[in-house]
Amino acid sequence: MPDEMSRPLIRGGGERGRSRHLEASVSEPGAPVIGIVGTGDFSRSLARRLVASGYQVVVGSRTPKRSVALFPEEAEVTSQMEAASQADLVFVAVFPEHHSTLVQLKPALAGKTLVDVSNSLQINRDGPSNAEQLADLFPESFVVKGFNTLSAWTLQMGPRDGSRQVFLCSDNHKAKSSVMQLCRRMGFIPVDMGLLSSSLEIENLPLYLFPSWRIPIICTLALFIFFYLYNFTRDVLQPFVTARKSVFYKMPIETVNVTLPSVALVMLALVYVPGLCAAFLQLWWGTKYNRFPDWLDRWLTRRKQLGLCSFLCAVLHAIYSLCLPMRKSARYKLLNEAFKQVKDNAENSWVDEEVWRMELYLSVGIMALGLLSLLAVTSLPSVANTVNWREFSFIQSTLGYCALSVATLHTLLFGWGRAFDSAQYRFCLPPTFVLVLILPMTVLLGRLLLFVPCVAGRLRQIRRGWERSRHIRFTLPNDDCHNGLEDVSNV
Repeated sequence: MPDEMSRPLIRGGGERGRSRHLEASVSEPGAPVIGIVGTGDFSRSLARRLVASGYQVVVGSRTPKRSVALFPEEAEVTSQMEAASQADLVFVAVFPEHHSTLVQLKPALAGKTLVDVSNSLQINRDGPSNAEQLADLFPESFVVKGFNTLSAWTLQMGPRDGSRQVFLCSDNHKAKSSVMQLCRRMGFIPVDMGLLSSSLEIENLPLYLFPSWRIPIICTLALFIFFYLYNFTRDVLQPFVTARKSVFYKMPIETVNVTLPSVALVMLALVYVPGLCAAFLQLWWGTKYNRFPDWLDRWLTRRKQLGLCSFLCAVLHAIYSLCLPMRKSARYKLLNEAFKQVKDNAENSWVDEEVWRMELYLSVGIMALGLLSLLAVTSLPSVANTVNWREFSFIQSTLGYCALSVATLHTLLFGWGRAFDSAQYRFCLPPTFVLVLILPMTVLLGRLLLFVPCVAGRLRQIRRGWERSRHIRFTLPNDDCHNGLEDVSNV
């Protein structure tokens, strides 16, 4: 059987004088007639995808003659009443504020399935949803919410170039099943979201703007601003105030390049802090059945975003570092140093300690970036789906801590002996790397503590179901003054 998605969306003109009405040769035998009320961009894309999937399509428009040229030749464009009468299943593709104009179609739509594809202009948390309002307008029809999370572009290009999931919900199981079958035939994957009461959640999905990224991005920007101002104060402002030496040219590249690795290392450490907190809380409670605090729950679910922000800063740091020798200021410094050596008849400027420090520093930095790249690639859904849970956990946990260790070593090699040099404490402020190392070193020490045999053994027992107390208290929300079930069950 040929691939249904390989059919062209818009067929050729065909024979001269060919009718625009439905033909038996266009659709597959036994296929239901699909109606679309509305002639917007989404309606046109939906009609093309349905025609390519072998369905008979009839489009209802208030001005059929003006809209006929916008749809494929296999689709019939007619009045709304005629489309509603012919169709077995109808897509309502009009703005929700215009649903009331369709009330005249109520007799023709009675007993039929209506698919509401509308979205709101803003997030609706109180309800009712557009689909629920449509169900109130057409009580004799069966309303299914779906297809609102797909764009017109995805429908035109097919599911290969967009998301395959279509979220559906309805109070009528038979109507929902028919729409799910239609989804599969179009090449999409239907996801059953339950009753029509879930339609409010489905309608809000396209309106969210990276909800899980908001806190990680704010955290990244806040750390960047803090470390940038800190480096600016030490490296640019201090020479100007104390010696009237203008080095403001460092602000676009050098200051940014010192700031980026600081943010990257702190963000990487923040990825593993919530896991340590969870482990120590379980050890403290002596059970794994207590619910974590809300702030820890949210932190645990955003570790992927924190890690990707860290990876972005690390990559930018590598690019900035490669661009350092390309600056005019670097060339002038190099020429001045060479001229100074010739003038002072310096025999040898080679310092073994500095050479070794730089060699090790760069080598470890490259390894840290490589491990971070592996973590970032593995976090992609297409890659994560190809490995089992143990492999994924090994990469994200074991190799993740290796990346944190190597990145911390990279920072230590950068500092070398500078932390003990009083000249580095400008304005009585410690070097940046001293502040940066506090959190990663704390995380690594906490991880080492969990490796102690007695601690590791107890934590392993807890995560396998062992409890310090044999009494398990089950708590459920209650409308009364009590927070949950009062009593305990002995196991």
